[in-house]
Amino acid sequence: MSTPLLALEQLTVRYGGITALRDISLEVHTGEIVALLGANGAGKSTTLRAISQLVPAAAGTIRWNGGVINGIPVERTVRLGISHCPEGRRVLTRLSVNDNLDLGAWLRRDRAGIGRDLDRCFDLFPRLAERRHQLAGSLSGGEQQMLAIARSLMARPTLLMLDEPSLGLAPKLVAEVIGALANLHRDGLTLLLVEQNANAALAIADRAYVLVSGSLEQAGSAAALRADERVKAAYLGP
Repeated sequence: MSTPLLALEQLTVRYGGITALRDISLEVHTGEIVALLGANGAGKSTTLRAISQLVPAAAGTIRWNGGVINGIPVERTVRLGISHCPEGRRVLTRLSVNDNLDLGAWLRRDRAGIGRDLDRCFDLFPRLAERRHQLAGSLSGGEQQMLAIARSLMARPTLLMLDEPSLGLAPKLVAEVIGALANLHRDGLTLLLVEQNANAALAIADRAYVLVSGSLEQAGSAAALRADERVKAAYLGP
């Protein structure tokens, strides 16, 4: 097996006296979509925040291309190629769509490349092109989610981590967002996808992990987990 792009080895994260993650080990290989499933409070968002260095690891190791990245500055994770699209969109509502996208490229100096990536984002989400001069706060919830994803792409990541990108969206918009992620995957981008909508996530993922109360309970191919009776009962519905 090749060296994973990202590997967590017995990762533990605590908030005060509360253990949010306990001995989590997982891998993401280049070119994969890996889904991280679980109920509210399972530790999915904490996993992404630990990878981004937004919360410290109490124990365990985070590896990027084989090298340990525990404790590095948040800015350096972006420079390494890790882009984190957080839950809740968190667009800057008083700035325009264009300005939000420019901020996504704040560490870059390659103006020509930034321009090409901006065009790519507008190709991926044509509605953003139509609203590029509007304030982000005037966009619908679905459009703000598209903007949040596009802003993360402007860092030109090697790994895009997404936290609940379908949350609160109408089914038609969920299909549009998930379709855009599948297109990015076909273009070669590696994704780590946190989703409560397990059906949508497993439809495009290569592999998946299931977290329960901060512990890793199941792992396998997306097809295997979709067929697993425990996963179907807990997350997929009848």
